[in-house]
Amino acid sequence: MKTPGSLVARVLVVDDDRLIREMLRDALQDRARVESCESAESALASLEREPVDLVISDLNMAGMSGSKLLERVRRERPGTDFVMLTGHASVESAVGALRMGAADYLVKPIRPEELALVVDRILARRSLLAENSRLRDELRTLEACRTLVRCLDTGEVYAVTLDILLGTLPCERGLALFRRSSLPMSDGVAFRGFDEGQARRLRSVLLSEKGVDLAAYREVDIVSEGGLHDALREAGLDVGRLLAVPLRGRESEEGVVWLFEGDAPLDSELLDRARLIAAHAELALCNAERYHQAKERAFVDDVTEVYNARFLLQATEHEIQRADRYGKQLAVLFLDLDRFKLVNDRYGHLVGSNVLRQLSRVLQDCVRQVDTLARYGGDEFTILLADTDVTEALTTAERIRRTVAETYFEGGGEAPIRLTVSIGVAAYPGDARSRDGLLDASDKAMYRAKSMGRDCCCTASELAAS
Repeated sequence: MKTPGSLVARVLVVDDDRLIREMLRDALQDRARVESCESAESALASLEREPVDLVISDLNMAGMSGSKLLERVRRERPGTDFVMLTGHASVESAVGALRMGAADYLVKPIRPEELALVVDRILARRSLLAENSRLRDELRTLEACRTLVRCLDTGEVYAVTLDILLGTLPCERGLALFRRSSLPMSDGVAFRGFDEGQARRLRSVLLSEKGVDLAAYREVDIVSEGGLHDALREAGLDVGRLLAVPLRGRESEEGVVWLFEGDAPLDSELLDRARLIAAHAELALCNAERYHQAKERAFVDDVTEVYNARFLLQATEHEIQRADRYGKQLAVLFLDLDRFKLVNDRYGHLVGSNVLRQLSRVLQDCVRQVDTLARYGGDEFTILLADTDVTEALTTAERIRRTVAETYFEGGGEAPIRLTVSIGVAAYPGDARSRDGLLDASDKAMYRAKSMGRDCCCTASELAAS
């Protein structure tokens, strides 16, 4: 049907008189795409193949009458306008046609200019109604997008965008996959319209090492094949056409929201609506990134530029929950520089602060990107080792201890400074089952290492055995 910016309208002429059909087609060919039928029955068959904007039909025809055709069109295709042609200039026939839902009627013989005037008026009204409907839909979409303004968590942006798309487009199922490209193992997913078993299988496939290449989806579009199709088949799900809506922030955020096409096909107008939602979602994603950056700055130690104790407490709680969810272990290293007060006393606190910054870089080089390094306070540092048992953690601790002992730290113009470190090691859930208990166990193990002569490592289990 005709909408703003679409192709020319389509008109169906129905009359059992060939000359009248040709005359009507000639009169309207510059205004619309015209198809003609010689009977109401063939007109209904044509409407099954392709809808039209306007039906112009004779009242009296062999077989099904024009009034019966009008009744069928109004019942089966209520969005189609109808003009009745009659050879009887009676008020009764005109009123009857209008009462049945006809937009207008014309009396034979038809004058081309009168026909053009009626058709132009009907098509102009349809165009105006279509534009009003489009604007109402756009306004509803904009109102729905206001929810995104309140999203300060990047993961929430993807989930809310998925909900808005499903609420706006004729789709019932969808999912979102997103990640922070600068942070390994940070993938997240959101599902709508799947049962628990399907969601569990999909989560396993999508968050696997192979995963889905999000960069392959560059623009809002309908896709019939791709990485997600392969993942869906691997999860044992049937899949047809998908609407892919990629979202990217200004920093490291990227993700894609996919909707499963339902019974109603996704046309260009719905794609434009999805692009509008995507534009608002990307603005919300940028805002969430800025909020996250500001929040991170509040969690960063000013001297060493690693995380501070406040962040450590939240990160430990998060990692414990993650370890519980995936059945993994978590290890904590508690480090304290040996006799660091002597450095401050001899070289001054400016040199001491510079040494702490150098030490932070040394420690970062000794751990993985997925691990968390924080300055606990003073010359104490804590490291969270994800997916690590106590044996592996002790190996890492020994490597750190050895590296620190072999490093020459700048002495502010004087001789290089040599340092040693004492390290306590504790693991979740073997040594403690809470955040505070885990940090306390590693802290006590560290003090045990100091009592053993410093420059060594001690585990919480060794402390308990002693």
